[in-house]
Amino acid sequence: MSIKIAIAGSSGRMGRMLIEAVLAQSDCQLFAALDRENSPAIGQDASAFLGKNCGVNICANFESLTGADVLIDFTRPEGTLQHLMACQQYGVNMIIGTTGFEEAGKTAIRAAANHIAIVHAYNMSTGVNLLVKLLEVAAKTLNTGYDIEILEMHHRMKVDAPSGTALMLGEAVAGALGHQLKDCAIYDRQGITGERDPSSIGFATLRGGDVIGDHTVIFAGMGERIEISHKASNRNIYAQGSVRAARFLKGQKPGLFDMQDVLGLS
Repeated sequence: MSIKIAIAGSSGRMGRMLIEAVLAQSDCQLFAALDRENSPAIGQDASAFLGKNCGVNICANFESLTGADVLIDFTRPEGTLQHLMACQQYGVNMIIGTTGFEEAGKTAIRAAANHIAIVHAYNMSTGVNLLVKLLEVAAKTLNTGYDIEILEMHHRMKVDAPSGTALMLGEAVAGALGHQLKDCAIYDRQGITGERDPSSIGFATLRGGDVIGDHTVIFAGMGERIEISHKASNRNIYAQGSVRAARFLKGQKPGLFDMQDVLGLS
């Protein structure tokens, strides 16, 4: 039986990528396509941008979720939290790729996971999630004598910084060292900063052009430097990861999961 998938933000760049990915899968069905009420795409066929007619029109009505297996959401925190409430109401599992949540939003997601199954990941890429495991090994091996810096770059339209992926990588490194990221992260350096705290994890954020997502974690020692990087050249990697997460959620009991669970890396 096909997995009935709903897509939020259907007229956006990521929404369209998700629609194309779902339509290409033999075991998936595009069940509903949501967008904001004032979107000019409302009423259009969700696959019109592909020159096709899939029979699913873009709408702003949450009732269209009735009967869906899962909603995939890569929108903004405020929109995602509205969709989260609707998914609980209609008993629809959820895949959340949205970043930039404040603590209240994260709390709402954890609470909703008592009622529906949720995959919440800062990055849906298989490669990035493999990178997390590699960083855990590197951090445990290079646990003394190495300064850790995380460099990330994204397109000029990204609204949150550091990226959710950079934070996820920082949390993986900090956890492997037995620390909480909030206790050792340095997000800003300016003026006379003094010598570097060897226990800190530094972040540098670059924004510009149409860069989809570049992340590098640097372990800088005396005499050598190890750099582990991931560079995204196509958003399709996030869409393909989301489809994989949808398969994982099929028949899943309520709970909060991440891509490490989906990929069996936990």
